[in-house]
Formats: sequence, C-alpha cells, structure tokens
Amino acid sequence: MANEPLQYGRLYHIYNRGNNGENIFVQQRNYPYFLQLYANHIQPVAETYAYCLLPNHFHFAIRTYTEEEQICLFSKNRQISTENRQIFKPTPPSQAFKNLFIAYTRAFNQATGRTGTLFERPFHRKPVNSQHYLLTLISYIHHNPQKHGFVTDFRDWPWSSYGAILSSKPTKLNRADVLDWYNGRAPFIAAHEAEPEHELAASLLMEDWW
Repeated sequence: MANEPLQYGRLYHIYNRGNNGENIFVQQRNYPYFLQLYANHIQPVAETYAYCLLPNHFHFAIRTYTEEEQICLFSKNRQISTENRQIFKPTPPSQAFKNLFIAYTRAFNQATGRTGTLFERPFHRKPVNSQHYLLTLISYIHHNPQKHGFVTDFRDWPWSSYGAILSSKPTKLNRADVLDWYNGRAPFIAAHEAEPEHELAASLLMEDWW
C-alpha cells in the first residue's frame, strides 16, 4: 500500500514529486538545502544508500533503522549511558519524512511567496525485498537524470549520489555497504554502464512513474 506506514528495519524506495507536477527545486540553492534538511530529519531514523534530486521529484534508497538501532545511535551521539537510554523514544520513520517535507515546504513557500501543499500526499514508498532489487534500484536512481533528459550522461548530474559513492570524500551515505554489494568501485562503475532492468525497476515504482 502506498500509504502504509514505514516499518522499522526495512529497505525502501522513497520517492515523491511536486503537487500537480510543479517543480520543488527552482534554484540551485534549493538542492543542498533539501539535502541538509534530509540529513537532519532522516539520518537519525535511516541509512541512505543512493539518492537523486530532480527539478520536480526525488528518489532515495534507504533502510530504516530498527527501534534498538535508533536508541543506540541516539545514545552514542548524545553520550547517554546505557542506564538512561529509556528517556529516548524512537521516531516512526514515516513521521520523520513528514517532518522533512513540512520543514522544506515551509521554507520553500516563504522564499517563493506561494502557499499550500508542495508535495504529493502521501509520499510514495515501495519495499525492497532482495539485494538484486536493491542494486537495480540504485542503478535506476542514478540513471534518472538521463532518463528524463536533464543530461545526456547521468554521471554529469550534480544532485545524485553516484559521484559521492565513487569519491573518497566524507559522505553521509552508507558508501561502504554499497561498494561491498557491487564488489568494489570497478564493478560498481561497470554495472552502471548498462541500463537498469526495465521489469525490475518498474516493479519498484507506482505505475504512472515509469
């Protein structure tokens, strides 16, 4: 179900677009601002494997943390003792995404002089049930700018995780796991040379998104 709450400890494809097809990123500064809000709201509840932001929509491949993982992460970041961990209540991942969209919409509307809903509701989510599906999804996400004609080569799009996964610079992505799944940088690059499998990629989207 498209509106089923996100479960703890599950792999998902999270994606959404502007309400009525309108752009959600209208200036270059919107992209890094959204990613900063994403880090603030989502990093405590999920790890991210891949993403792509396009003018009117976005895609993320994530794994939501279990409740225990959230508690451990919170305790580590706040340096809270094991005895005091009960003061922390895990955040439902669906609520974290809603908070992200509310925060971005508020800032976007204020900056552009618009009012009302910015994103389609509910936001779209598809469970990912195997590693093969996950690797197909990662490739699909990275190819998205080329698929939609924003660039002739997906590697040139600056607002995707493709470059960050190949970089040695610090990143909030779980780069290590992604490269392990592909057996290294060279196989990761080689796997992206081909178009994603159509049938598998289509199954990870709502019907009108392909």
